[in-house]
Amino acid sequence: MSKAFLFPGQGCQKEGMGSDLYAQFPKAKELFERANDFLGYKITDVMFHGTEEDLMETKNTQPTVFVYETVLAMCQDDVKPDVVAGHSLGEFAALVIAGAISYEDGLKLVLNRALIGQKAADTAPVKTGMGAVIGLPDDYVEKRLKEIWEETGEPLYFANYNGPGQVVISGSKKGVRLACKAFMKEGAKKAVPLAIGGSFHTPFMDKAREELGAIIMETKFVTPNIPVYQCVDALPHTDPEEIRANLIQHITHPVLWTSMTHNMVKDGVTEFYEVGTDDTLEKIVRRMYPDLHQQSLLDVPTYAGKIKNYKITKENKS
Repeated sequence: MSKAFLFPGQGCQKEGMGSDLYAQFPKAKELFERANDFLGYKITDVMFHGTEEDLMETKNTQPTVFVYETVLAMCQDDVKPDVVAGHSLGEFAALVIAGAISYEDGLKLVLNRALIGQKAADTAPVKTGMGAVIGLPDDYVEKRLKEIWEETGEPLYFANYNGPGQVVISGSKKGVRLACKAFMKEGAKKAVPLAIGGSFHTPFMDKAREELGAIIMETKFVTPNIPVYQCVDALPHTDPEEIRANLIQHITHPVLWTSMTHNMVKDGVTEFYEVGTDDTLEKIVRRMYPDLHQQSLLDVPTYAGKIKNYKITKENKS
């Protein structure tokens, strides 16, 4: 029986996140204070007392999610993963929990990722954005994006393959808007632009990849204790240089979460634990594998109820 910890990405930040952990567990308090010391300001004030607007500030959003997820995972004394996987930003927390990079190095990379990515979005040749499309086959969306690009001259890309029929597109704001309008006419259950300025996981982030890549090259990577499934190829990795190279490509490459989930199941993962503030990834796993069964987390710290656990039945493993 193999366990996977799943780390969600940007967007799962919530007011008050982590305050219970800080109050209940000395280990959590120590980790939060290490983040404060490293950043030179109290990110815990933003996490515990900040408004939604505070959490949405570029310098805060990604670091708060990273810190919360790594602390929550490190406080699990009774549940330990055999593999880890992170969705987009979540990959950095996954690398820390696997032991591939240090907590402080992960925080440094995440902060730089946020600032560099925002700068790339602000200086892009056109205004860029992202959109969610639900209810159409992936290959159909991919084909239509190319057609709409050719028809309108507005660049469009796949950003996230989140699950069958659940994807995120990216490109020029106008292109995303036109694509969403077309997909709704063509039978999508939902196709809406997201409140995100930027075209992440696309070639619009080329300059950001180069700048962040230089910082990643200077960062120490070691052989992780457990395999890390990475977004760029959906495969498990333990070689530090492979992990480093994939992380550099990560910022311009689509997130292959659908394939990552299938590959983990194929490789024998039977339990999935979402390490985050909500059930975003949990719902995706449940839709992909409807016969999964929820299990209670006995003998796990109270706050770890935020981690969701599902077990694949033996009949469904074949």
